[in-house]
Amino acid sequence: MAALADREWRLVRDEPRDGATQMALEEVAAETALEEDVRTVRVYSWEPSTLSLGYRQDADTVDWEYGEREGIDVTRRQTGGGGIYHDRYADISYTIVAPADEVPGDLMDCYALFCEPILEGLRRMGVDADFAAAEQASIYQPSCYLRDINPAHDVVAPADGDQPSKISGNAQYRQRDVVIQHGSISYDLEPEHHVGVFETEVHADAFSDRVTSIREQTGMDRDEAVDALASALGDWCDADEDEWRDDELEAAEKLAERKFGTDSWVRDREVLEADEH
Repeated sequence: MAALADREWRLVRDEPRDGATQMALEEVAAETALEEDVRTVRVYSWEPSTLSLGYRQDADTVDWEYGEREGIDVTRRQTGGGGIYHDRYADISYTIVAPADEVPGDLMDCYALFCEPILEGLRRMGVDADFAAAEQASIYQPSCYLRDINPAHDVVAPADGDQPSKISGNAQYRQRDVVIQHGSISYDLEPEHHVGVFETEVHADAFSDRVTSIREQTGMDRDEAVDALASALGDWCDADEDEWRDDELEAAEKLAERKFGTDSWVRDREVLEADEH
């Protein structure tokens, strides 16, 4: 397996976009990796704030009235796990897209590789973070940040503390011989929204006790935190700074309209026939 830096990578410092488009862009990046031999790392945020459901998550776990009242959008990811409330300000997200034959075939080994720049980015921010050393029991399984903490892919801080708190959730899937990993990193905490988007009696205090953030750990400015993460991703694979091409944005817009922004996908996980683009 060749070194990552021997391949062609691009770093996209993406602008805020709606959840359906953000998910569609990952599939477009997968096509670009396969068809044009260009791999992608990116950092991004969500506008409006969005709840992303795990692939198999029951739509009945969502408090739809709360989301409408608070202006929170909903989409569904291709990855499993619990739902994540992505606050426009408090969440920092990332994506890594590469051909499957260039990365470890073992899921845990691939997680370890793809999380290297995430852990490095947090270190550059001054956050003592690492994979969880031990499992923690679930508080509320439909929520990513409140479900059981898994040492394989959940990142906690401070890593050497007596009771480390979750700071990042990461998930991965393979599609058309491409590996796509994305994750959410808590820059700040919005516990009321994190529990409010779900049909649950769990109190916001339970979220605050379980989760920490970059701001809580270091007080760093958000823009500086985004830059640190983007730089770590770019250094990890020696990526060139770049932007989405117009044809990629057009394809993502169509895919968002056809799939990720539809009730049939979000509520029922129905996949519609793909159009040519």
